[in-house]
Amino acid sequence: MLTAVIIALEAITAVALVFLVLLHSGRGGGISDLMGGSVTTAASGSTAVEKNLDRITIAVALVFTFATLALDLRLQ
Repeated sequence: MLTAVIIALEAITAVALVFLVLLHSGRGGGISDLMGGSVTTAASGSTAVEKNLDRITIAVALVFTFATLALDLRLQ
C-alpha cells in the first residue's frame, strides 16, 4: 500500500516537474512572461513570477528526489 502511494507521488511530481521546467523562460522570454512577467523587482533583473516559479520548481524537485529515495529504500 505504501509503495503504491510513493509510486503515485513520484509519477505526479515527475509530470509536474516537466511542466514547471517548460514554464521557465529561456534566454529571451518564455511562457512565464505570459503570466505577468513584466513586473520586475528592484533588486535584480528577474521578475517576481520567475522567482516564485523557481521556488516551486525546487520544491517539486525535492519532493521527487525524496520520493525516489523512499521508493529505493522501500524496494530493497
